[in-house]
This record gives sequence, structure tokens and C-alpha cells, in this order.
Amino acid sequence: MILYLHGFRSSPSSFKARLLAQHYASIGRADDFVCPQLPASPAAAIALAQELINQRRDDRLVLIGSSLGGYYATYLAEQNDCKAVLVNPAVKPPRDLEKYVGVTSAFHSDEPFEFKHAYIDELKRFAIDTITRPERYFLIAATGDEVLDWRDMVDHYPQAKQLIIQGSDHGVSEFAEYIETVMAFCDAE
Repeated sequence: MILYLHGFRSSPSSFKARLLAQHYASIGRADDFVCPQLPASPAAAIALAQELINQRRDDRLVLIGSSLGGYYATYLAEQNDCKAVLVNPAVKPPRDLEKYVGVTSAFHSDEPFEFKHAYIDELKRFAIDTITRPERYFLIAATGDEVLDWRDMVDHYPQAKQLIIQGSDHGVSEFAEYIETVMAFCDAE
């Protein structure tokens, strides 16, 4: 199972999620790809992801996380001893998301999105200060990320496989160019 964890205020309708779902469908593996709508609460998001993992425990698991989803994927990879692909992952979201406390809207709908101050403490519970087994991680970081600092990402995942994209943006708008590289990492034993 490939479990895709989207970013803050994002959804399964995000560009990368849709692209990956289409790719897996095109190779006859649509059932291998799972991308849930994550709740705003980090504790609830982690619980949902872990429940999906537990339901398919016999499947080979790889996590793909983008932005805040990368933070969640790191925690879950450590807990479940599995691989993770991290696309411009958040590495310090308790600090970075403090300014987003309040009500706004989701990116792919008009639905209200409330990020409560209590969620900052929830995020702190899932911090991984030092990764174990760096070989299980594949970091994709864009130097042109306008939201997060790519150097923080590189420092947080030392010795992991790393693809540093010169330029680009937070969403890695040319992600289609890297799908085969991502899939090779996911499928490698």
C-alpha cells in the first residue's frame, strides 16, 4: 500500500495526490494507492493514518507525505518501520503553523478549515528529532520552496536519499517528472 498524506489545508484533490492516483490506476494498481482526507487535528490525522495502516498490515507499506504530510509520514515511518518519500516536508510545524491558528478555508473547497491552538501541542507529540535508518527515507526538497526552508529539510534527514531540486516551488509543480524516481524507491526491496 502507498499511503499518501497531504499537506496543511490540502486534500486528496491536490495535484500530487491526483497525479499519483492516476499513475497507479494507469499501471493497474489503483487499489494499492490510498489518500484519505486528513482532519485538521494532528492527533486525529495520525490516528486515521494508523488505522488505515493497521487495516492493511499484510501489505507492503510506503508512505508519501507532502509538507505537513511529510511530518506525519516521518512519525509513522518510525512507528511502523516502513519507507517514506517526503516532498518538501515540514520539519518544525509547531513553530511554522502557530500563525495559522484560527478559521480559514481548505485549498480545494469552500469548506471551513479550523486550526485550533491545541493542535500545536498535538504536533509536538509527533516530533521526531532524529530519524533512525536513514535508508528508509527519500527526501525531495525544492530550493525555491516559498513556504518552507529546504535547508531545514536537508539537515533533518541526514544520510537519507535526497533529491534537491534547484528552483521549483512548495507544491513541486513539475512533480510528474519525478514519479518514476519515486516509484522506483517505493518498489525497491
